[in-house]
Amino acid sequence: MNTTEGKPGAAAVEEMAREAAAWCAMHGLVVGDRADPRSGTVPGVGLVHAPISLLPSRLPESFWSQACELAPLFNELVDRVSLDGDFLQDSLSKTRQVDDFTSRLLDIHRKMMDANKEENIRLGLHRSDYMLDSETNSLLQIELNTISVSFPGLCSIVTELHRTLINQYGNLLCLDAKRVPGNDASRQFAKALAKAWDEFNVDSAVVMMIVQPEERNMYDQYWIVKYLRESYGVTTIRKTLSEVEAEGQVLPDGTLVVNDRKVAVVYFRAGYTPNDYPSEAEWSARLLMEQSSAVKCPSISYHLVGTKKIQQELAKPNVLERFLENKEEIAKLRQCFAGLWSLDDEEVVKSAIENPDLFVLKPQREGGGNNIYGLDVREALIRLKKEGGDALSAYILMQRIFPKASLASLVRGGVCHEALTVSELGMYGAYLRNKDKVIINDKCGYLMRTKVSSSDEGGVAAGFAVLDSLYLTDKVIHGGSH
Repeated sequence: MNTTEGKPGAAAVEEMAREAAAWCAMHGLVVGDRADPRSGTVPGVGLVHAPISLLPSRLPESFWSQACELAPLFNELVDRVSLDGDFLQDSLSKTRQVDDFTSRLLDIHRKMMDANKEENIRLGLHRSDYMLDSETNSLLQIELNTISVSFPGLCSIVTELHRTLINQYGNLLCLDAKRVPGNDASRQFAKALAKAWDEFNVDSAVVMMIVQPEERNMYDQYWIVKYLRESYGVTTIRKTLSEVEAEGQVLPDGTLVVNDRKVAVVYFRAGYTPNDYPSEAEWSARLLMEQSSAVKCPSISYHLVGTKKIQQELAKPNVLERFLENKEEIAKLRQCFAGLWSLDDEEVVKSAIENPDLFVLKPQREGGGNNIYGLDVREALIRLKKEGGDALSAYILMQRIFPKASLASLVRGGVCHEALTVSELGMYGAYLRNKDKVIINDKCGYLMRTKVSSSDEGGVAAGFAVLDSLYLTDKVIHGGSH
């Protein structure tokens, strides 16, 4: 999936890397610097350029078209599944026995079900992540993210950077900037949030972004704040869960008020990991927001649809048919499903113990750094089988995808190095409906992440990957596993 036909020499690469780093600084393609303790809390202090790939990664155009076509189908699927509270509760009932975090989310969800709480205005900002499997030459879904999908702000700018470099060094690279697809994810996210604000229809209300107390990726978020203000005149406030608990209340009519401001839309960029709930105060804030009439992005039910266990349930035979009618669309979704199994499946568990390299063991956790690979899969499965009971329910097994590795130049902290890499494509989608009326159901930009092929994890913020963009080719890439 990577560059380059015309291969520039070492001096040219160094020059390009310097140009790229300067360009990043000038265009807000930046993250907080881990070396500066204030970088996650004080805006404008301790910045470095975001880790980037120097040039875009290659992908045959047919796979790009497939990913674009899938985005609205997954948006619709999330909405349909979210409305089936019993399906969510039943599917996750075993997981809740062993996973306290999922259990707490399910408690909030159950309270909303018992209160017959209806979300008339439903907003989803999703990202479906794929890899191109070289064994089967097919685009396979890794996961579907329904809460706090990151990098719409920065990935939009990477596209511009790559087009700029190609235009500047085109004769050296033999690349055409037009083959890098445009990416306006941050503007599209802002548009969806503004439309939801519009539907809520209270002029004085704000969009409230829920953030972590320390956030080195705040500039990614500030791009959306900027577009909301400049293009739609909508004000955004940033609050942590504990601040919401201290400053928030729900009025008798359901209106959420935080620090004396009415909230139209709650946009979660935190709240997806147990670390975001260090005390009861954060859980109390989450419940408070869920009980209000504000539009939640995501609502508790949308959040639960994004769990690994639900992904695995949806991949079972005849389950998609419960939610969707169109046979063609169901077939398109199925085509991108990788093998997914619960650990109740003794045959598959046996197979994974014998051939651990062909599987990934995934716990019910979001954010990079949690999956289990290689020989660790065997050890974990043997241990879990010994523990018995519900211990197995905290995990799912997934077919390991083998993307073709290729050489790329990666730039991190101003230093450029060449490495064998693999890439992961995330397609953003926005979905907004008010009762029966679908107002937005669309793809909106993409995130390309590239990582050294020896690294199993894929998170950019977690330090495993770099931001990248796409270079569309018309040929299909063949090749064995790396």
